[in-house]
Amino acid sequence: MIDRCVEIIKKGGQLDFQQALALAENADLDELCLAADKLCRDIHGNCFDLCSIINARSGKCSEDCCYCAQSSRYNTNIDVYEQIAVETALAQARENDAYGIKRLSLVTAGRKLEFQQICDLGELYCSMAKDTQLLFCASMGFLTPETARQLISNGVRRYHCNLESCQEFFPSICSTHTWQEKVETLNIARSAGMDLCSGGIIGMGESLNQRLQLAFELRELGVHSIPINILTSIDSTPLSSIVPISLEDVQRCVALFRLINPQAVIRIAGGRGRFGDAQYRLFSSGANGAIVGNYLTTTGSSVDRDLLEFKRLGFDLSRHCNKQEKVHDS
Repeated sequence: MIDRCVEIIKKGGQLDFQQALALAENADLDELCLAADKLCRDIHGNCFDLCSIINARSGKCSEDCCYCAQSSRYNTNIDVYEQIAVETALAQARENDAYGIKRLSLVTAGRKLEFQQICDLGELYCSMAKDTQLLFCASMGFLTPETARQLISNGVRRYHCNLESCQEFFPSICSTHTWQEKVETLNIARSAGMDLCSGGIIGMGESLNQRLQLAFELRELGVHSIPINILTSIDSTPLSSIVPISLEDVQRCVALFRLINPQAVIRIAGGRGRFGDAQYRLFSSGANGAIVGNYLTTTGSSVDRDLLEFKRLGFDLSRHCNKQEKVHDS
């Protein structure tokens, strides 16, 4: 069954939902992960995508996303600030550049930023562009065509907006905005000329079927950078007591995302540190990218350790999986 599905993909076809579901429910995990890893390397070679994020605006978010420490509705005791100091962000950017990480995103809490707030962040992007060779991304909530164009003028070339879950499950985790609003923002970003980065969080109580739905929705949207986060339960949030997802379930999800989205960078993001050394199995299960360093409100793995392990797995960190944009061509 696995070989037949891989052959369909290699011939330029796509798996349909029933084929993917059959693999999810019946395939041997080791065989599935091996096939996904081989397919990944057949398509992308041994290249690997590294990126990092800076929490540029923290806390006081009006939305009620059940998993998020930055919502003002939950008493999570995180740091709260309107905008990170330029020197603080520059220090992080320089460190990323020194490690050879090629892409950096500024991430802001809140439903959206106003036009002037995005203009103000242009100073920070400009300073980082002068000091580093980084490619820039943004994750700043919902966009309008005007704010999207301003991000382009700030030097941003990729926009990140996670769907978080499939459309069917989304009302279970958020009531203050809709899944469709996220899709609209992705479409606005693409129309403005930005690449798209969108994925989700697994382990929030969704079913295996619903994880597959998310993978197919991302394929339908043509997303080629797909971050997979593993829920880190945070005290005082509605998901604080949820039973953690197993490593084996994450491996199965990663392998299936690869088979459903063979041309994408499948990027392991927040939550992988919970698995200790075993987390690196995810990068022989079909993943070929990672967010490294610390995340928004949780601590990531050591960058030095990550880079060592990725090299041990045979990845060439100097090669990147997607066509590279011009750097700072604004």
